This record gives sequence, structure tokens and C-alpha cells, in this order.
Amino acid sequence: MKNVTPVIAIHGGAGTISASTTNPEQAQAYHDALQTIVRAAQAALLKGMSALDATCLAVEMLEDCPLFNAGYGAVFTHEETHELDAAVMDGATLAAGAIAGVSHVRRPVRAARAVLEDGAHVLLAGAGAEAFARDRGLEMVEPFFFSTDARRQQLYRVRDTGRVVTDHEGAAMTKPPLDEDKKFGTVGAVALDIHGHLAAATSTGGMTNKRVGRVGDTPLIGSGTYADDRTAAISCTGSGEMFIRVAAAHDICARMAYGGATLAAATHAVVHQSLPAIGGTGGLIAVDRHGNLSLAFNTEGMYRGHARGDEAPVTAIFA
Repeated sequence: MKNVTPVIAIHGGAGTISASTTNPEQAQAYHDALQTIVRAAQAALLKGMSALDATCLAVEMLEDCPLFNAGYGAVFTHEETHELDAAVMDGATLAAGAIAGVSHVRRPVRAARAVLEDGAHVLLAGAGAEAFARDRGLEMVEPFFFSTDARRQQLYRVRDTGRVVTDHEGAAMTKPPLDEDKKFGTVGAVALDIHGHLAAATSTGGMTNKRVGRVGDTPLIGSGTYADDRTAAISCTGSGEMFIRVAAAHDICARMAYGGATLAAATHAVVHQSLPAIGGTGGLIAVDRHGNLSLAFNTEGMYRGHARGDEAPVTAIFA
């Protein structure tokens, strides 16, 4: 069988253009981070790495970057704690793994991957998920590891207003390109490997000032994360409750499988029709089995990057 041209796409959250003038240096920091991560996953795919491994690699790197709300630099709950969620799915087998509400797992996507590999369950949460991660020998940290001063100040600012906001704040970034009070802070990756297999991975720190115990769309297979070799791989970012209500990621695959929709048509219908109909905002990245890409969002911007084959990576923030 002839090798397929591999494709990688990543996202680091969606939102609206900052009310202040975008600082070119601050925007460049995001472009540089996205470029570095896309290039790493692209190189791995070109060497034959599986789509599942490549998406996990990209998301691990996103978790390690404090510019994004996942892993180190995750946002705070109302009680000034961290609760992180992640999910992975293998399009070749429909195997999936997810964790929710963890506070000690160094890299949440690795725990989600371990759940997938174990195979007994799909979603583990809270103390049980952390015990599983320890049993699997994954790196554990104290909750303060995820904290940054920028996130803490963001919590205080938002908590004083009594709101819950779906955004993330980049550490040491005084004027990030996207308005921090109107930004959706999830990270994710989708890939098509040289063998023609698809995979998706997503990770998040959730919503600033969220109620303890809140779980969004990220770890819910079919809502924020989904992959099926017959159709597409999808990773979402946005108002999680709305993505759950429309089963956003799976709906795209269903529209393709049962209605014959193209990837572009299916993602457009979900992002620009189904979600707005119930007040849902955000975006998603998707790649289909033919290597077609969709990076759709109904906000004014979404941190994103992609690469096809050995072509130079492309990154973008605004439309």
C-alpha cells in the first residue's frame, strides 16, 4: 500500500480580538509556540509515527506551554484549585480514553492515553483517575505545579464579578492577541498518518471560576473529541456545555457517514448553525480520511496551526 501524505493540525483555544491593539511581539510568541509544536509532530509523522502518537505528542507539548490552558498554566476553579480533563481517540479501532477532574497528573493526556491502552474503561474521574495514573507509573505533581500568577490574578478578577469564563491567560503576556475574558482555553490535535489512520487528542484546564466538579466537553467522547477512520478526527474548543448538547464532534462524523456531507460542509453546519442556535461559541480542528482539513470557528480568532506532508507549517490566530 502506498504511503498516505500525513497531516497534522493543532489548536490552542478560540476567542475574540482583544479590545486593545494587538502587540506584534505578543502575537509572535503564540505563532512561535504553535510552529514549534506543529513541526515536532510533522517530523514524527513523516518518520512513520502513528496518528495517535503524533496527536499525543502535540498535546503534551501544548500542556507544557503556559500560553495555553492545559497542564502547566491551567486555570483555577472557584475554590482556587485545578481540575484538568483530557481525552484521546484512535480512529483505526475506535478505542478511546479520557480522564476528568484530576489535580496531580503532570501530563493529563498521558493518563487519557493510559486509559485507552488499558481498555477496561473509557472515562475515569477524580481520585479514581489519579489512582489509576499512579498505578501506571505516570508522573505526579502537587497541584501548585500547575499554578501561575497570571492565572491566579485572572481568577480573582473573574471571581469578583461572579462570572464563570471560558478563557485562558498566557503567563507573562500582558496583551495576548485574544481577549482574555472572552477566550476558550482548550488545546488539541488531530492527525492523519502515512498508514491512513486518524486520531484526535484534547486537553484542558476548564473554565476560570468554574464550580468544583464541573466537566466540560473535552473528555466526553463524541462531544469535544472524536476520531473514526471512516470519516474524520475532531478536537473542539469552546463553550463546553453547548458542544456537549449537540454532540459536536460525533455529529460531524455522522453527517459525513450518513448524509454524505463533505468535511467542510459538516463542520460548517455544526460550528455555524447547530452551535449558534443554542448560543454556542468556539471552534474545532478536523481532518478527514482523505487529508482534507477544516479549522472552523465562530469567534473572531482561534490559535491554530497545521502542516501537510513536508510542506512548511502554517499558523494563524485570526480569521
